[in-house]
Amino acid sequence: MSEEASNGDHNSAAKAPPTPSPLRFSKFFQSNMRILVTGGAGFIGSHLVDRLMENEKNEVIVADNYFTGSKDNLKKWIGHPRFELIRHDVTEPLLVEVDQIYHLACPASPIFYKYNPVKTIKTNVIGTLNMLGLAKRVGARILLTSTSEVYGDPLIHPQNESYWGNVNPIGVRSCYDEGKRVAETLMFDYHRQHGIEIRIARIFNTYGPRMNIDDGRVVSNFIAQAIRNEPLTVQAPGTQTRSFCYVSDMVDGLIRLMEGENTGPINIGNPGEFTMIELAETVKELINPEVKIISVENTPDDPRQRKPDITKAKEMLGWEPKIKLRDGLPLMKEDFRQRLGVPRKN
Repeated sequence: MSEEASNGDHNSAAKAPPTPSPLRFSKFFQSNMRILVTGGAGFIGSHLVDRLMENEKNEVIVADNYFTGSKDNLKKWIGHPRFELIRHDVTEPLLVEVDQIYHLACPASPIFYKYNPVKTIKTNVIGTLNMLGLAKRVGARILLTSTSEVYGDPLIHPQNESYWGNVNPIGVRSCYDEGKRVAETLMFDYHRQHGIEIRIARIFNTYGPRMNIDDGRVVSNFIAQAIRNEPLTVQAPGTQTRSFCYVSDMVDGLIRLMEGENTGPINIGNPGEFTMIELAETVKELINPEVKIISVENTPDDPRQRKPDITKAKEMLGWEPKIKLRDGLPLMKEDFRQRLGVPRKN
């Protein structure tokens, strides 16, 4: 087997994919595209739902257990005839007839996934198995949102899709990192063994309105702190880097991947790289110039560098991010201010 094939760069499946519902090919019945979004009440999921619902040919079903998601994120669609919301945990099987599955369900920030690491592993492994079983049964195409965390603390920079990663299998973050690595394995095994149409996105840091306010992620931390007039807490040494993709760009990349012909894995993220000190300075300048910036202790296994190589996304999806960090951060200010209940300054 070639190195390329072992990195998931091939598109051949051992078996033909299962056939979808016979109504797909009916002469007289023009059915809508029925799309399941797991984790659709979450940050990225709800923005994806917004975009999918804009197309009148789409019917969207959201399955979410509200561990980190919120009904509030979907309030404008509740009651809409093309929208359905199910309180459901993906670690339990789900029986629905759909054409596409966007499988986003999983707590994605360290505070939430470390809160119950066994549950995080179950969500990644059993949840993905259940969704693949559903895809196999109904002939649906399935997209998994994997993560840049599969690269661990990378030894190459920037990270491209053929890099196998540098992951600690027994660390406090492993439930998430290794869970997503197993989820990718399952996707490819179902693809090769059962002919399932799969798509894998490796998503890098994403930011925008509806992020959980106290989820321990650096962008939401800094913006919440700036709005509350609290010091911005930069984890030492402050020179570690991250790359931040605005949520509308991320959703565009996911939809392009789903609609395209490439299985992936494909990195979706913004290659603009910032140190944590630079990010803090930018938030201070744009949100609240009065706040101080202080240094605090770091968390274990925190990657030193994170930057996607998005050559594949550009070539295969015609995708690249459009929104710069300086333009995206102010778009979060009003959303956070309202949710924090902080009155607007005159």
